[in-house]
Amino acid sequence: MKEKKVLIIGSGIGGLATSIRLSKLGFSVHVFESNDFIGGKINSKTFKNYRFDMGPSIFTEPYLMDELLELSEQKTITFDYSLLSESCRYFFADSHSFTLPVGKKEVSLKIARELGEDEEKVFSYLDRMEKNYTAVAPVFIHVSLHKIKQLLNKQILRALKRLFKYGLSSSMNKVNASYFKNPKTVQLFNRFATYNGSNPYETPGMLNIISHLELNKGPALPKGGMFMITQTLYDIAVQLGVTFSFNEKVERILYSNNRATGINTIKGDYLSDIVVSNMDVHFTYEKLLKDFPFHPKKILAQEKSSSAVVFYWGIKSEFPDLGLHNIFFSENYKKEFKSIFETKEMDSDPTIYVNITSKIEKKDAPANSENWFVMVNAPINVGQNWNEIVSVLRKNILEKLSKVLKTDIESLIEVEEVMDPLKVEALYSGKQGSIYGNASNSRAAAFYRHPNFSKKLKGLYFTGVTVHPGGGIPLALNSAKIVERCVKDDFEL
Repeated sequence: MKEKKVLIIGSGIGGLATSIRLSKLGFSVHVFESNDFIGGKINSKTFKNYRFDMGPSIFTEPYLMDELLELSEQKTITFDYSLLSESCRYFFADSHSFTLPVGKKEVSLKIARELGEDEEKVFSYLDRMEKNYTAVAPVFIHVSLHKIKQLLNKQILRALKRLFKYGLSSSMNKVNASYFKNPKTVQLFNRFATYNGSNPYETPGMLNIISHLELNKGPALPKGGMFMITQTLYDIAVQLGVTFSFNEKVERILYSNNRATGINTIKGDYLSDIVVSNMDVHFTYEKLLKDFPFHPKKILAQEKSSSAVVFYWGIKSEFPDLGLHNIFFSENYKKEFKSIFETKEMDSDPTIYVNITSKIEKKDAPANSENWFVMVNAPINVGQNWNEIVSVLRKNILEKLSKVLKTDIESLIEVEEVMDPLKVEALYSGKQGSIYGNASNSRAAAFYRHPNFSKKLKGLYFTGVTVHPGGGIPLALNSAKIVERCVKDDFEL
């Protein structure tokens, strides 16, 4: 039998994982990347002896990487990571700060002591999120919602039994406010909406399950930094015989008689049996299928997720009060999200996230120095003056961090690079700088992401954070599993 060919557009984590899974099914796989580096947002750059992970910095469910290694059967490739004993260090507007550990009992006790909550109630909340996640994952995260054969599995009844415990009819904020009496506790749990670029005051309470992964199970850090996730997947793919073409931008998806037949790049046409897009689903249609008459208009018209502004600062000092993950909360969280999603402005007092991998990976910064990844959630680009916004934002961030840490931070910066929504769109093809495609700011949005296959073009599949099941590393890796299953069903493998 003639070997079937797969062409994958983009080498983000979804594309890399899909290349491995389809290669193991016996397909000849070729990945096309418009940049000169792998990994999409999960890439690494070094500026004057300071190494930075340029994108995602939270890593949960590392078993998904272990699973790919086991599937690949590549004994010479390893992926090492450490499980963290603390999830994050929190700094509130009134100068109150504390470090949150990992584990239901430990987190419950800490929140009770620091924020005056009832310990048993916190534990009950975390336990509910664990049970919700365990029930919903097999019928929402691990399978296609658009294939009855996959959706109607033996786990569906357990998921339906908990239907009224997910918080589908309430916002994340309303669910959290009903559990906790301290506004700081509510703010702490509300922040998990940002993990897929959504608004906690609009997104359904279902998304509170995200807290289970970070607080109950805990985050991890790959040895060598986050970019080792995509580097490892690339190494596996190469070992399996996957071909990679860099600096080769895909310009069109080719199709004939309602079937995808290949792609056209800046170098010419490539024919195949399967095409997989790891590109933002909006741009897949707008740029690669612009003449195709059947765009999913309702899905593409949904509200976009937030973007981000990131400062990469090489700091010539060390701060013992900071850890790997640090959050400096805004005083008015609701106002901050109104700015991001309604007025499309940067709030003057944004919540600041500071990630410092050199706390664990000492080689990421020179001696007695630290590599600060300083991020704030930002609106998508709708024509704002980003040079001016970034300038004002930098001043506000420095003022806030200097006040909290009682140090002149600006005087310690010896390396500086910046990422903004314009660069997010240019580098990673996120429409308007959106990081996760569509936001989940409605009751149905989480269930209304683009499927992992085309209903109009046979042989066309979708992977990555802008399609089902959603944003974040674990969900992107799961999207690859769903594509694999769809391909197996469609090709009767």
